[in-house]
Amino acid sequence: DEILEEAFAVVREAAWRVLKMRHYDVQLLAGLVLHEGRLAEMATGEGKTLVASLPTYLAALEGQGTLVVTVNEYLARRDAETIGQIYRFLGLTVGIVQADLETADRRDAYD
Repeated sequence: DEILEEAFAVVREAAWRVLKMRHYDVQLLAGLVLHEGRLAEMATGEGKTLVASLPTYLAALEGQGTLVVTVNEYLARRDAETIGQIYRFLGLTVGIVQADLETADRRDAYD
């Protein structure tokens, strides 16, 4: 991937500018693992959502739509509000799909 390093660097800088959070080296490695289509096991509090921002942005640059899935609606809302700030700073859109969405709203969230 010719743009991987630069894309990850851009996300890392955006995270710092927007949230005052910086990806640790181990989180960058986890982002690489996810980008390669593999699983990365991380414990609670190790920054899984921040890690997901790396391959998500890279996929967007490559023209691929991306879904970030979490275990419940609370985390979906929380992560869309926090990490969504990074995505929006980078020019991406963020949608939240929840159980109570009407069909039209659900479609909009996926777009």
